[in-house]
Amino acid sequence: MTQNDIVLIRHGQTEWSISGQHTGRTDVPLTDFGRQQADALGEMLDGAHFDRVYSSPLVRAWETMERAGYGAQGIPSNNVLEWDYGVYEGRRTEDIRSKIPGWTVWGSPILDGETVDEVGARADLAIEACLAAEGRVAVFAHGHFLRIMTARWMGLPAVAGKSLSLGTATVSTLGWERENRVLQMWNDACHLSSMDPIV
Repeated sequence: MTQNDIVLIRHGQTEWSISGQHTGRTDVPLTDFGRQQADALGEMLDGAHFDRVYSSPLVRAWETMERAGYGAQGIPSNNVLEWDYGVYEGRRTEDIRSKIPGWTVWGSPILDGETVDEVGARADLAIEACLAAEGRVAVFAHGHFLRIMTARWMGLPAVAGKSLSLGTATVSTLGWERENRVLQMWNDACHLSSMDPIV
């Protein structure tokens, strides 16, 4: 098995990341600041070579990839789409909890959406695709998905992603220590990054 690193890049800021709304399949664009963040990611990555570049086809991830300088390499992948939040799409946790006390995306039923383990199964497919590539791989995607992908990389259940906070416009690296899959770098922010509300 090729021991290639996987570099995870979360997209830049959107209006919904500012407000803390759950943003799954709704195609919310980057804000002007989010575009500046994506440009700054390009400076941060500094033309790093990737043998394959996967991206969520949603505009917030795809534009981040393009502005970071990898548009010519981008391969759209539905496996790295954000969590389908079902009836909770576009809603904030605090608003949901006003009717369902203690609700959490990590532990409550997601009506008409995906379970955390279903997202984990997609993450496993994404990992398989990355491992099949010859060389270093980049993945431009979304906060909750990348947290789950990281948990699965480390052999943890998908729900363990709840312990990995990830800001917008950040870079993380999944790698190896001998034959063991490890988290090499996490949540490295470009100089324009800001912390999102917790959703």
